[in-house]
Amino acid sequence: MKKHYLLIGVLCVIIASLITVQVKTVDSWDMSTSRQSTKEKRLTDSILKANEKNEKLQKERDKVLAELEEIRATIAEKNENATEVEKKITEINKLLGYTDVKGEGIVITVKDGIPEDMEGYEYSVDYLSGLMVHDGDLKAIVNELFNAGAQAVSINGQRVVAPTAINCMGSIITVNGEKLGSPFVIKAIGSKSDLYGGVVRPGGYLENMEFEGVSVEVKENSNIKINKYTGVYNTEHLKRVD
Repeated sequence: MKKHYLLIGVLCVIIASLITVQVKTVDSWDMSTSRQSTKEKRLTDSILKANEKNEKLQKERDKVLAELEEIRATIAEKNENATEVEKKITEINKLLGYTDVKGEGIVITVKDGIPEDMEGYEYSVDYLSGLMVHDGDLKAIVNELFNAGAQAVSINGQRVVAPTAINCMGSIITVNGEKLGSPFVIKAIGSKSDLYGGVVRPGGYLENMEFEGVSVEVKENSNIKINKYTGVYNTEHLKRVD
């Protein structure tokens, strides 16, 4: 049973250390990529909504922690079969993104709006920047999706979970350390109507991107598959639980 003690203990510490996708993606954002003051305001609003969502997720995390601790204590006391533990582990793996997910949802495609033929035209750097999809744009979209109730999100096949970092390297954006380029296909699983209404609305972030010249497409889908997260959570702080 020591195997189960260790496994449950590790899960407890991992969940306790999770901050949620919303907080990580927003806090790491370099505001220098913001193109207009109006956009900064929209992103500030997005951060506030993300913080509210984070509080709810923290309560859910605390509830799961309490349940896992109760199960661990029960097994330690009665040395019973660990079937219930395995069930909980499966649920936790879903929260951590370690399982494939299928279901209904929406697919968002955002693409740089830079013209293919620019010969004979002069464009300012700020104007061209406004036509491009930046890391901050992807972070804001991810936040809106989770705020709208998304159960799982991916960008060009990369699962977005708590440790996910979305960064910009010139014209290339990295997600989970993988280099991605335009167009960016963002899949989200959850209620189609809730997700669609959460991102396609007057004054929403996608509307602002489209107004600035970025190509935006949003479609509902009844059969979406998002692959599991293949990265590794940082476990340097974990220790054996006997």
